[in-house]
Amino acid sequence: MRFDSLAAAEAVAAATSLDAMPAEVRAVWSTATRLETPCGAGRMVWHAWGQSACDPALAPLVLLHGGSGSWTHWLRNITGLLAAGRWVLVPDLPGFGDSALPAGGTDADAVPEPLEQGLQCLLGGRACDLVGFSFGGMVAGLLAASTPARAARLVLVGAPGLGIAPDRAIRLNAWRHVPQASQRLEAHRHNLAALMLHHPASITDTALRLHEANVLRDRMKGRSLSRTDVLARALLQVRCPVRAIYGTEDALYRGQLHRLEPALRQAPGFVALSLIEDAGHWVQFERAEAFNAALLEALETAEPAANPGS
Repeated sequence: MRFDSLAAAEAVAAATSLDAMPAEVRAVWSTATRLETPCGAGRMVWHAWGQSACDPALAPLVLLHGGSGSWTHWLRNITGLLAAGRWVLVPDLPGFGDSALPAGGTDADAVPEPLEQGLQCLLGGRACDLVGFSFGGMVAGLLAASTPARAARLVLVGAPGLGIAPDRAIRLNAWRHVPQASQRLEAHRHNLAALMLHHPASITDTALRLHEANVLRDRMKGRSLSRTDVLARALLQVRCPVRAIYGTEDALYRGQLHRLEPALRQAPGFVALSLIEDAGHWVQFERAEAFNAALLEALETAEPAANPGS
């Protein structure tokens, strides 16, 4: 991982160390197994839970985080998935968190190749359940389209790339060159409210500290595929069962929620769209209990894959 200066590197280290994290984070992080696979000029870092206690009849469960994120986007979901007998694998996607940059670019289309390479190292040819949040949803869709044997099923969470724009622009505040820590924190608070979380009360100290630690390590600059229909086009080629979970107050679909299901139905294996009431874009954090129930239902319901000739 490269940084512009020693001071920047020290700031990242201070904000992202285990000791600096809230107790809620430390409790989950401390039980993970850290794994590494090749990525670009370095390594892709994975966090794994539950392999020794998982139900061998269930596919490994791979959770892909959103842009400017890390495994911590799934902080409030891992324990419930473990209780359901799942083996949970959560990478820091290439260019985010502790993982190296991908070799082929700085957007979602550069990630499936090193991700599949990592899955081949960890799982061999075994299919997995892919769950992708936001940017990770685009990556999951692209991977399921390009490597059909890898995806047993696909669950999209708040994913963009469907060719649908919100009814008004989302305005985020710059923070990288703000000198005062308190001012940077207020910028992060504003950005969480503008994009990620619906209720002001959801912007807890944990949410702020996770967001700060994650955006500091985002090296995938200039991403723009989320504003295209890249996922919608990929879904045309996805043959596994496809489900989706979105918050009804997702800022990416403000005023456009009615267009979601028709776009998702382009997937031959589309099954259902679940909407979590009173939740924003980061639905699995803001309404964790309702989201976990919806995700487990999606994962536990058996549907046939789409007919390849359909």
